[in-house]
Amino acid sequence: MPAITSYYPPVTETPSLLRLTGLRREFPSPRGPVVALEDITLSITRGSIHGIVGRSGAGKSTLIRCLTGLERPTAGTVDLDGTDIPSLTGGALRAVRRRFGMVFQHANLLDSRSAADNIGLPLEIAGWSAEDRRARVAELLDLVGLTDRADNHPGQLSGGQQQRVGIARALATRPDILLCDEPTSALDAATTRSILALLRDLRDRLGITVVIITHEPSVVREVCDTVTLLADGRVLESGPIAEVVADPAGRLHRDLIPLPPPPLDHEGGHVEVALGDARSGTTSVDAVLALLRDGGVPAEVAAATLETIAGRRVGRIQLEVAPERTADAVRLLEAAHLSPEVAA
Repeated sequence: MPAITSYYPPVTETPSLLRLTGLRREFPSPRGPVVALEDITLSITRGSIHGIVGRSGAGKSTLIRCLTGLERPTAGTVDLDGTDIPSLTGGALRAVRRRFGMVFQHANLLDSRSAADNIGLPLEIAGWSAEDRRARVAELLDLVGLTDRADNHPGQLSGGQQQRVGIARALATRPDILLCDEPTSALDAATTRSILALLRDLRDRLGITVVIITHEPSVVREVCDTVTLLADGRVLESGPIAEVVADPAGRLHRDLIPLPPPPLDHEGGHVEVALGDARSGTTSVDAVLALLRDGGVPAEVAAATLETIAGRRVGRIQLEVAPERTADAVRLLEAAHLSPEVAA
Protein backbone atom coordinates (compact mmCIF):
# COMPACT_ATOMS: atom_id res chain seq x y z
CA MET A 1 0.00 0.00 0.00
CA PRO A 2 1.39 3.48 -0.86
CA ALA A 3 2.45 5.76 1.95
CA ILE A 4 -0.34 7.81 3.47
CA THR A 5 0.25 11.51 3.02
CA SER A 6 -1.48 14.58 4.36
CA TYR A 7 -4.63 15.71 2.60
CA TYR A 8 -4.76 18.94 4.58
CA PRO A 9 -3.57 22.29 3.20
CA PRO A 10 -0.25 23.69 4.39
CA VAL A 11 -0.28 26.25 7.18
CA THR A 12 -0.81 29.77 5.80
CA GLU A 13 0.01 33.16 7.26
CA THR A 14 -3.13 32.83 9.42
CA PRO A 15 -2.66 29.36 10.96
CA SER A 16 -5.76 29.39 13.18
CA LEU A 17 -8.30 26.92 11.88
CA LEU A 18 -10.97 27.40 14.53
CA ARG A 19 -11.71 30.68 16.34
CA LEU A 20 -14.30 31.24 19.05
CA THR A 21 -15.03 34.84 19.97
CA GLY A 22 -17.29 35.99 22.81
CA LEU A 23 -19.23 32.73 22.75
CA ARG A 24 -22.25 32.67 25.08
CA ARG A 25 -24.91 29.99 25.45
CA GLU A 26 -27.82 30.34 27.81
CA PHE A 27 -30.91 28.23 28.33
CA PRO A 28 -34.32 29.40 29.58
CA SER A 29 -35.62 28.27 32.95
CA PRO A 30 -38.55 29.21 35.20
CA ARG A 31 -36.14 31.28 37.31
CA GLY A 32 -34.55 33.05 34.38
CA PRO A 33 -31.73 32.24 31.93
CA VAL A 34 -29.15 29.64 32.91
CA VAL A 35 -25.74 30.49 31.43
CA ALA A 36 -23.81 27.40 30.29
CA LEU A 37 -21.04 29.26 28.44
CA GLU A 38 -19.92 32.85 28.97
CA ASP A 39 -17.50 34.87 26.84
CA ILE A 40 -15.55 31.88 25.46
CA THR A 41 -12.73 33.22 23.31
CA LEU A 42 -9.98 30.94 22.04
CA SER A 43 -8.08 30.01 18.91
CA ILE A 44 -7.00 26.55 17.74
CA THR A 45 -4.07 26.37 15.35
CA ARG A 46 -4.22 24.24 12.22
CA GLY A 47 -2.32 20.98 12.70
CA SER A 48 -2.17 21.24 16.50
CA ILE A 49 -3.50 19.02 19.28
CA HIS A 50 -5.58 21.21 21.57
CA GLY A 51 -6.95 20.01 24.88
CA ILE A 52 -10.11 21.42 26.44
CA VAL A 53 -10.11 20.33 30.06
CA GLY A 54 -12.56 20.85 32.89
CA ARG A 55 -14.46 19.04 35.56
CA SER A 56 -18.04 17.82 35.24
CA GLY A 57 -20.35 20.78 34.69
CA ALA A 58 -17.62 23.02 33.31
CA GLY A 59 -19.44 23.44 29.98
CA LYS A 60 -17.47 21.01 27.82
CA SER A 61 -20.51 19.21 26.34
CA THR A 62 -22.28 22.46 25.50
CA LEU A 63 -19.10 23.72 23.87
CA ILE A 64 -18.88 20.63 21.66
CA ARG A 65 -22.47 21.14 20.52
CA CYS A 66 -21.77 24.77 19.67
CA LEU A 67 -18.61 23.85 17.76
CA THR A 68 -20.44 21.33 15.59
CA GLY A 69 -23.57 23.40 15.01
CA LEU A 70 -25.83 21.20 17.12
CA GLU A 71 -26.43 24.17 19.44
CA ARG A 72 -26.79 27.75 18.26
CA PRO A 73 -24.97 30.10 20.65
CA THR A 74 -26.89 32.96 22.21
CA ALA A 75 -24.07 35.32 21.22
CA GLY A 76 -20.60 35.20 19.72
CA THR A 77 -19.01 33.48 16.74
CA VAL A 78 -17.60 30.06 15.87
CA ASP A 79 -15.36 30.58 12.85
CA LEU A 80 -14.09 27.48 11.03
CA ASP A 81 -11.52 28.58 8.47
CA GLY A 82 -13.56 31.65 7.52
CA THR A 83 -17.04 30.12 7.89
CA ASP A 84 -19.23 31.30 10.77
CA ILE A 85 -20.98 28.09 11.83
CA PRO A 86 -23.87 29.65 13.83
CA SER A 87 -25.01 31.60 10.75
CA LEU A 88 -25.55 28.44 8.68
CA THR A 89 -28.76 26.49 8.12
CA GLY A 90 -29.95 23.54 6.05
CA GLY A 91 -27.52 21.95 3.63
CA ALA A 92 -24.72 24.41 4.41
CA LEU A 93 -24.89 23.49 8.09
CA ARG A 94 -24.90 19.76 7.29
CA ALA A 95 -21.88 20.25 5.05
CA VAL A 96 -19.86 22.06 7.72
CA ARG A 97 -20.68 19.37 10.29
CA ARG A 98 -18.95 16.88 8.01
CA ARG A 99 -15.75 18.86 8.51
CA PHE A 100 -15.67 17.44 12.06
CA GLY A 101 -14.82 13.80 12.68
CA MET A 102 -16.23 12.69 16.05
CA VAL A 103 -14.55 10.20 18.39
CA PHE A 104 -16.58 9.33 21.49
CA GLN A 105 -15.83 7.93 24.94
CA HIS A 106 -17.32 4.62 23.81
CA ALA A 107 -16.73 3.70 20.18
CA ASN A 108 -20.48 3.17 19.56
CA LEU A 109 -19.86 0.60 16.84
CA LEU A 110 -22.64 -1.39 15.20
CA ASP A 111 -22.44 -4.96 16.53
CA SER A 112 -23.90 -6.36 13.30
CA ARG A 113 -21.08 -4.93 11.19
CA SER A 114 -17.44 -5.90 10.92
CA ALA A 115 -14.65 -3.45 11.70
CA ALA A 116 -14.29 -2.70 7.99
CA ASP A 117 -18.02 -2.15 7.54
CA ASN A 118 -18.20 0.13 10.58
CA ILE A 119 -15.40 2.27 9.14
CA GLY A 120 -17.08 2.32 5.75
CA LEU A 121 -20.49 3.41 7.06
CA PRO A 122 -19.91 7.19 6.70
CA LEU A 123 -18.66 6.61 3.16
CA GLU A 124 -21.75 4.57 2.35
CA ILE A 125 -23.98 7.36 3.67
CA ALA A 126 -21.97 9.92 1.66
CA GLY A 127 -22.59 7.93 -1.53
CA TRP A 128 -19.12 6.59 -2.22
CA SER A 129 -18.93 3.69 -4.68
CA ALA A 130 -18.25 0.21 -3.33
CA GLU A 131 -14.80 0.16 -4.97
CA ASP A 132 -13.80 3.53 -3.51
CA ARG A 133 -15.11 2.49 -0.09
CA ARG A 134 -13.02 -0.68 -0.09
CA ALA A 135 -9.86 1.23 -1.00
CA ARG A 136 -10.43 3.93 1.62
CA VAL A 137 -11.32 1.43 4.37
CA ALA A 138 -8.18 -0.61 3.63
CA GLU A 139 -6.11 2.57 3.91
CA LEU A 140 -7.70 3.49 7.22
CA LEU A 141 -7.33 0.02 8.71
CA ASP A 142 -3.63 0.17 7.91
CA LEU A 143 -3.42 3.67 9.39
CA VAL A 144 -4.78 2.56 12.79
CA GLY A 145 -2.95 -0.78 12.80
CA LEU A 146 -5.95 -3.10 12.36
CA THR A 147 -5.50 -4.57 8.89
CA ASP A 148 -5.70 -8.09 10.32
CA ARG A 149 -8.94 -7.26 12.17
CA ALA A 150 -10.98 -6.08 9.18
CA ASP A 151 -13.52 -8.92 9.39
CA ASN A 152 -13.84 -8.97 13.19
CA HIS A 153 -17.06 -7.73 14.78
CA PRO A 154 -16.96 -5.39 17.82
CA GLY A 155 -17.46 -8.27 20.26
CA GLN A 156 -14.22 -9.81 18.98
CA LEU A 157 -12.19 -6.64 19.59
CA SER A 158 -10.65 -5.24 22.76
CA GLY A 159 -11.69 -1.83 24.05
CA GLY A 160 -8.61 -0.22 22.57
CA GLN A 161 -9.18 -1.90 19.19
CA GLN A 162 -12.79 -0.74 19.17
CA GLN A 163 -11.61 2.82 19.81
CA ARG A 164 -9.15 2.52 16.92
CA VAL A 165 -12.05 1.50 14.68
CA GLY A 166 -13.97 4.53 15.95
CA ILE A 167 -11.03 6.79 15.12
CA ALA A 168 -10.71 5.31 11.63
CA ARG A 169 -14.46 5.80 11.08
CA ALA A 170 -14.15 9.44 12.18
CA LEU A 171 -11.38 9.97 9.61
CA ALA A 172 -13.22 8.25 6.77
CA THR A 173 -14.52 11.35 4.97
CA ARG A 174 -11.35 13.40 5.53
CA PRO A 175 -12.58 15.94 8.09
CA ASP A 176 -10.68 19.10 8.96
CA ILE A 177 -10.86 18.50 12.72
CA LEU A 178 -10.81 15.28 14.71
CA LEU A 179 -12.97 16.10 17.74
CA CYS A 180 -12.41 13.59 20.54
CA ASP A 181 -14.86 13.59 23.45
CA GLU A 182 -13.28 11.81 26.45
CA PRO A 183 -11.62 9.30 24.08
CA THR A 184 -9.68 7.40 26.77
CA SER A 185 -11.74 7.66 29.96
CA ALA A 186 -13.13 4.13 29.50
CA LEU A 187 -9.67 2.60 28.87
CA ASP A 188 -6.93 1.30 31.14
CA ALA A 189 -3.63 3.15 31.48
CA ALA A 190 -1.65 1.15 28.92
CA THR A 191 -4.40 1.33 26.30
CA THR A 192 -4.83 5.04 26.99
CA ARG A 193 -1.16 5.61 26.19
CA SER A 194 -1.46 3.66 22.94
CA ILE A 195 -4.53 5.64 21.82
CA LEU A 196 -2.89 8.96 22.65
CA ALA A 197 0.22 7.86 20.73
CA LEU A 198 -2.03 7.02 17.77
CA LEU A 199 -3.65 10.46 17.87
CA ARG A 200 -0.24 12.12 17.94
CA ASP A 201 0.91 9.92 15.05
CA LEU A 202 -2.18 10.81 13.02
CA ARG A 203 -1.51 14.50 13.54
CA ASP A 204 2.12 14.08 12.53
CA ARG A 205 1.41 11.94 9.46
CA LEU A 206 -1.73 13.61 8.18
CA GLY A 207 -1.43 17.14 9.51
CA ILE A 208 -4.97 16.95 10.87
CA THR A 209 -6.08 19.22 13.71
CA VAL A 210 -7.10 17.32 16.86
CA VAL A 211 -9.27 18.70 19.68
CA ILE A 212 -9.49 16.54 22.81
CA ILE A 213 -12.24 17.21 25.34
CA THR A 214 -11.31 15.63 28.66
CA HIS A 215 -11.50 15.88 32.44
CA GLU A 216 -8.16 14.08 32.77
CA PRO A 217 -5.11 16.39 33.08
CA SER A 218 -2.86 13.39 32.38
CA VAL A 219 -4.24 13.22 28.82
CA VAL A 220 -3.41 16.87 28.23
CA ARG A 221 0.06 16.45 29.71
CA GLU A 222 0.76 13.44 27.50
CA VAL A 223 -0.28 14.61 24.06
CA CYS A 224 -1.48 18.22 23.74
CA ASP A 225 0.38 21.21 22.31
CA THR A 226 -2.02 23.79 23.74
CA VAL A 227 -4.75 23.68 26.38
CA THR A 228 -7.82 25.56 27.55
CA LEU A 229 -9.19 25.17 31.08
CA LEU A 230 -12.94 25.62 31.47
CA ALA A 231 -14.70 26.17 34.79
CA ASP A 232 -18.33 27.20 35.30
CA GLY A 233 -18.68 27.91 31.59
CA ARG A 234 -15.74 30.30 31.39
CA VAL A 235 -12.14 30.10 30.19
CA LEU A 236 -9.85 30.25 33.23
CA GLU A 237 -6.57 29.64 31.40
CA SER A 238 -5.48 29.00 27.84
CA GLY A 239 -2.14 28.72 26.09
CA PRO A 240 0.76 26.48 25.05
CA ILE A 241 1.47 23.63 27.46
CA ALA A 242 5.04 24.80 28.02
CA GLU A 243 3.75 28.18 29.22
CA VAL A 244 0.92 27.06 31.49
CA VAL A 245 3.06 24.51 33.33
CA ALA A 246 5.64 27.21 34.00
CA ASP A 247 3.09 29.48 35.69
CA PRO A 248 2.88 28.45 39.35
CA ALA A 249 -0.01 30.84 39.94
CA GLY A 250 -2.27 28.97 37.53
CA ARG A 251 -4.54 26.04 38.31
CA LEU A 252 -3.30 24.14 35.27
CA HIS A 253 0.19 24.12 36.78
CA ARG A 254 -1.18 22.24 39.79
CA ASP A 255 -3.46 19.99 37.73
CA LEU A 256 -0.74 19.01 35.28
CA ILE A 257 1.96 18.55 37.93
CA PRO A 258 0.21 16.86 40.87
CA LEU A 259 2.12 16.28 44.09
CA PRO A 260 2.02 12.83 45.69
CA PRO A 261 0.88 12.82 49.33
CA PRO A 262 3.70 13.25 51.85
CA PRO A 263 4.56 10.38 54.22
CA LEU A 264 2.10 9.90 57.08
CA ASP A 265 4.84 10.37 59.67
CA HIS A 266 6.02 13.75 58.39
CA GLU A 267 6.57 16.49 60.95
CA GLY A 268 7.27 20.21 60.90
CA GLY A 269 6.15 23.00 58.59
CA HIS A 270 5.52 22.43 54.89
CA VAL A 271 6.27 24.76 52.00
CA GLU A 272 5.40 23.98 48.37
CA VAL A 273 7.69 25.24 45.61
CA ALA A 274 7.26 25.30 41.83
CA LEU A 275 10.23 24.28 39.69
CA GLY A 276 10.63 25.57 36.16
CA ASP A 277 8.99 28.95 36.84
CA ALA A 278 9.99 31.18 33.94
CA ARG A 279 11.14 33.88 36.38
CA SER A 280 13.59 31.73 38.33
CA GLY A 281 14.53 29.02 35.86
CA THR A 282 15.36 26.71 38.77
CA THR A 283 14.65 23.07 37.93
CA SER A 284 16.83 21.27 40.47
CA VAL A 285 15.66 20.01 43.86
CA ASP A 286 19.26 20.06 45.05
CA ALA A 287 19.53 23.76 44.13
CA VAL A 288 16.46 24.59 46.23
CA LEU A 289 17.77 22.63 49.22
CA ALA A 290 21.16 24.32 48.86
CA LEU A 291 19.52 27.74 48.74
CA LEU A 292 17.74 27.10 52.04
CA ARG A 293 20.78 25.48 53.64
CA ASP A 294 22.97 28.44 52.74
CA GLY A 295 20.33 30.71 54.28
CA GLY A 296 20.42 28.79 57.52
CA VAL A 297 17.13 26.93 57.03
CA PRO A 298 17.72 23.16 56.67
CA ALA A 299 14.94 21.37 54.77
CA GLU A 300 13.98 17.91 53.58
CA VAL A 301 11.79 16.83 50.68
CA ALA A 302 8.45 15.46 51.87
CA ALA A 303 7.00 14.91 48.36
CA ALA A 304 7.99 15.81 44.81
CA THR A 305 6.91 15.57 41.17
CA LEU A 306 9.44 16.26 38.40
CA GLU A 307 8.59 15.90 34.72
CA THR A 308 9.58 17.08 31.27
CA ILE A 309 6.48 18.50 29.59
CA ALA A 310 6.61 19.96 26.07
CA GLY A 311 10.40 19.92 26.31
CA ARG A 312 10.43 21.92 29.56
CA ARG A 313 11.67 20.55 32.89
CA VAL A 314 9.05 21.42 35.50
CA GLY A 315 7.90 20.16 38.85
CA ARG A 316 6.59 20.81 42.33
CA ILE A 317 8.15 19.90 45.63
CA GLN A 318 6.85 19.97 49.19
CA LEU A 319 9.58 20.84 51.66
CA GLU A 320 9.60 20.02 55.35
CA VAL A 321 11.20 22.64 57.60
CA ALA A 322 11.14 23.34 61.32
CA PRO A 323 7.80 25.06 62.10
CA GLU A 324 9.53 28.09 63.59
CA ARG A 325 11.61 28.53 60.39
CA THR A 326 8.72 28.42 57.91
CA ALA A 327 8.61 32.20 57.50
CA ASP A 328 12.37 32.31 56.91
CA ALA A 329 12.10 29.58 54.27
CA VAL A 330 9.33 31.50 52.47
CA ARG A 331 11.43 34.70 52.52
CA LEU A 332 14.45 32.97 50.98
CA LEU A 333 12.40 31.21 48.32
CA GLU A 334 10.52 34.38 47.37
CA ALA A 335 13.81 36.20 46.92
CA ALA A 336 14.77 33.50 44.39
CA HIS A 337 11.41 33.88 42.56
CA LEU A 338 10.36 30.32 43.47
CA SER A 339 6.71 31.16 44.34
CA PRO A 340 6.52 29.33 47.69
CA GLU A 341 3.25 28.51 49.39
CA VAL A 342 2.75 27.31 52.93
CA ALA A 343 0.95 23.95 52.69
CA ALA A 344 -2.14 23.30 54.77
